[in-house]
Order: sequence, then structure tokens, then C-alpha cells
Amino acid sequence: MKIQISPHFVKELRIKTGAGMMDCKKALQSADGNMDMALETLRKKGLASADKKSTRLATEGIIDSYIHIGSRIGVLIELNCETDFVARRIEFQKLAKNLAMQIAACQSVFYVSANDIPEDIINNEIRIESEKEDIINKPLEIKDQITKARVDKRLKEMSLMDQSFIKDQNILIKDLIKEHISLLGENIRVRRFQRFLLGQKIDSN
Repeated sequence: MKIQISPHFVKELRIKTGAGMMDCKKALQSADGNMDMALETLRKKGLASADKKSTRLATEGIIDSYIHIGSRIGVLIELNCETDFVARRIEFQKLAKNLAMQIAACQSVFYVSANDIPEDIINNEIRIESEKEDIINKPLEIKDQITKARVDKRLKEMSLMDQSFIKDQNILIKDLIKEHISLLGENIRVRRFQRFLLGQKIDSN
């Protein structure tokens, strides 16, 4: 016998995942009312759906900004979607604001994703890591493995998509965006951003 699920629970799960009401109800029933288990099940389905939408053209959207307390750090971000309708949705606009705040908080982030990092930057990171004293005398195969692991870690530090969300450390930015793709039903992508630091690149003379 299937357990009775509160409509409030169904609605809460729908808001979190963007899945249909019946799908949410079935997931909760299968999980015996366990919200976390049901969320995990629907998130997997939702993320798979989001992956398909992520190849679609996104040329609408908004340019948003965030100015940190003290007005010493500011961020401009362009967040794209497929239609002006979605661009006006409060969920989309809140996502843009959260991403701008994320960029302001992550001073080592300079690129949208690791795929956007120029080859000369990557090669320079490889050179630096491969010449570090703690691995310089190790066998070549081990040295290459350590270098690759360290470079991969460094590239992720520079990539917005690979950051843990400042408001929920259990989710990466790329998965936060996928959740919104599932919720709003359109492809969403960060096209570009710019961070401004007060006094940056100003000649003191």
C-alpha cells in the first residue's frame, strides 16, 4: 500500500527540482516520504534532462551586477537563456545575482569553465608544477601523475563552474545551473563576467 504524501511535500519537492507534480509524488512515495531520497532520484532525472537542453542556443538573458559591502568589489555578469520570458523570471534573475556574488567572493576565478582557459596559461601551470622541488627527482611517470593532478586542481580553482556554491557547499555551480535549466525548461549559460577591484591597475604615480 502506497503511503499518503502531503501536497505541501509534493509542492516543496517540485520547487526544488522543477519536476512534474506526479513525478514528485511518485518519487516521495517510492522513498517512503524521505525528501532527501526523493530529491536525489528526481535530481538525477532532472540533470539528465538539463544536459540535453544545454546544447540549445541561448541568446536572450540579462546583464546583472553585484556590489559588495564597502563598494570595493563589483561584478558584472551576462547570463543567457533562450527566451525573454525566462529572462524575466524571478528564479533566473536570482540565479544571476547569486552567480555575481559567487564571482565577487572567489578572487581566484577568472574563467567561466576550465575549457575557457587559454592554452598558454595551462602550459605555464604545467611548467610551474613540474619544476617544484618536492617532485623534481621523482620517476617520470609519478612526476607526470602528480603534475597532472595539481594542474587539474589549479584549473578548477580558476573556473566558475567548478566552484562550490557559497550558499550551499554541497553543490557545484555547474550543477546549480543545471538545476535551473531543469526548473525553467531552457538552456542557461554564463557567457562572460568581469570583476572590478577598487584601484586595480591604476598607476600610483
